[in-house]
Amino acid sequence: MDQDEAVALIRGAVVTQGGTWADLGAGSGTFSRALASLLGRGGVVYAVDRDAAALRELERALARGGASQAAKVRPRVGDFATDLALPELDGVVIANALHFVPYERQAAVLERIAGLVSAGCPIVVVEYERRRANRWVPYPIDRSTFADVAREAGVSTPVLLATRPSLYSGTMYSVVVRRDTLA
Repeated sequence: MDQDEAVALIRGAVVTQGGTWADLGAGSGTFSRALASLLGRGGVVYAVDRDAAALRELERALARGGASQAAKVRPRVGDFATDLALPELDGVVIANALHFVPYERQAAVLERIAGLVSAGCPIVVVEYERRRANRWVPYPIDRSTFADVAREAGVSTPVLLATRPSLYSGTMYSVVVRRDTLA
């Protein structure tokens, strides 16, 4: 997936420039760079991943890119499924990563992520519309399953942002949920 395709999947939830966001499970940073381009110069993106080598790849891409109109991207080694030391966030993107969390922990992890954002702020989830597991998607989370996880996590009902064909068969989807504004 290239950066423009990533932008198309998350654009509907990134409605203002600036702010502090996180890309959890950032990998080599396709969605981090897409988010940075949408947030613009006044924004900050924390790119969090367990894989330090992938984050070094992101740092190299950022150094080559010279995107002066984009938000500042700050790579951080960490596991989004555990406690993260991040400032309060204006939004989160978790793309192609929740499917690595075992089913019995997905709602708790989403609830923990919701605790990182200000009330009412977007949490964007990008996943594969599939039910069958494989080694790359060990705990698939299709849209109907994600709706159950969201309800259990105490966040809003998912709102579909976009879909696109997957290079590996089937479809990818993006949804946005929000932490309850009464929490």
